[in-house]
Amino acid sequence: MSAARIWVVDDDRSVRFVLSTALRQAGYDVDGFENAGDALDALEQRGVPDLLFTDVRMPGDGGLVLLEKLKARAPSLPVVVMSAYTDVASTAGAFRGGAQEFLSKPFDLDDAVALAARTLAASEPQDEASVVSDGAAADSLIGDTPAMLTLFRAIGRLAQAPLSVLITGETGTGKELVARALHRESPRATRPFVALNTAAIPAELLESELFGHEAGAFTGAQRRHVGRFEQAHGGSLFLDEIGDMPLPLQTRLLRVLAEGEFFRVGGRELIRVDVRVIAATHQDLETLVAQGRFRADLLHRLDVVRLRLPPLRERRADVPQLAERFLASAAVRFAAPAKRLSKPALERLMAHDWPGNVRELENVCWRLAALAPGETITRQDMDDVLGVSAQTTASATEWEAQLSSWARAQLAEGRANLHADARERFDRALLEAALEHTGGRRTEAATRLGLGRNTLTRKLGPGRRGG
Repeated sequence: MSAARIWVVDDDRSVRFVLSTALRQAGYDVDGFENAGDALDALEQRGVPDLLFTDVRMPGDGGLVLLEKLKARAPSLPVVVMSAYTDVASTAGAFRGGAQEFLSKPFDLDDAVALAARTLAASEPQDEASVVSDGAAADSLIGDTPAMLTLFRAIGRLAQAPLSVLITGETGTGKELVARALHRESPRATRPFVALNTAAIPAELLESELFGHEAGAFTGAQRRHVGRFEQAHGGSLFLDEIGDMPLPLQTRLLRVLAEGEFFRVGGRELIRVDVRVIAATHQDLETLVAQGRFRADLLHRLDVVRLRLPPLRERRADVPQLAERFLASAAVRFAAPAKRLSKPALERLMAHDWPGNVRELENVCWRLAALAPGETITRQDMDDVLGVSAQTTASATEWEAQLSSWARAQLAEGRANLHADARERFDRALLEAALEHTGGRRTEAATRLGLGRNTLTRKLGPGRRGG
């Protein structure tokens, strides 16, 4: 798999150098150009890259003129416009010209690399089907269980409607992936998708992050800052963990949703934006409303349509498919063959309750890809990563909860003869654990389990031998 080709166009040599270096270190094939003319010549000679970063103000043709010419020659090329002049005219002009994203200078290099990864992922060609028809989004929104297929159909219907959406679900279930799918399949897909986790920003800074500020608005505000609403103009703004937003900001957000306008912090210019707001939370907002911690009118504005993302324990049948995708992604990153799960390892994976949901599964797969010594992941590898001690010391209540979750998932898939299947699995797990504990000595294993040796032998069948 060849590395994505990225071009950086900036007359500032230092900016061109540090950004190109950071992108190369992230594994991309990067070329730098001092001006628009050189980039356009290279386009004719070398073909279209996968992504292009361009400054706005350069000698000769500026970035917006370059953007116009690029879109005429390569309409599908994603372009990130960079500028230290983050006023409405610059940002709006960039997005009108077809820019995929706008990057304000000075920028953090990690943020720029992450933006490149997101932009490339969003522009990857897909089958003619969308997230709905193939049952999985390009960026790991995966599943073919009934709950996920219902969700995919809902995304397909809602993507075209200019409605606010509230996504609910536990932490780690992939709420941002749903928001990105809604944006990607909507008429706003060519406009920016901007995400903000409201719980991750200190309350005193959140207002400025959302609405921007003018120079001198507060101590340390040395220059104008464009907020997330302006950055998302024409596109979608994803507000994660909306339940953690302070009440005063809820009031300001309500006005933007109702009127489509706001003032920057310390500003007098009324800013008008066209933004589709997609909110998400793992909390019960109705309870927060009853406690006076969330505005009821804001909830009604956000909750035009509600999508519930099921936890992973309610769609265990999706675990193998997800694990395969994550192991494959890790293999690409490590430039190594993808590791496979043995049957015992997969059974251990399926039995885990996944309190951290899909995010936890992804992290586990990356650790397995890095730490498992062989090409096939064993049960021992899985126990080393998941922690066997936590499993073996689980309380009876936790064990019963896992059994109950398994039974519900099997029933939802229309499985029959669950009792016989569960009883067989139960007996096998107990017997194998006892034999492992006793070193294969059947008599001692039977005694520890309170069974007769003949009973143990019958349940094990003729294939297992021991002392």
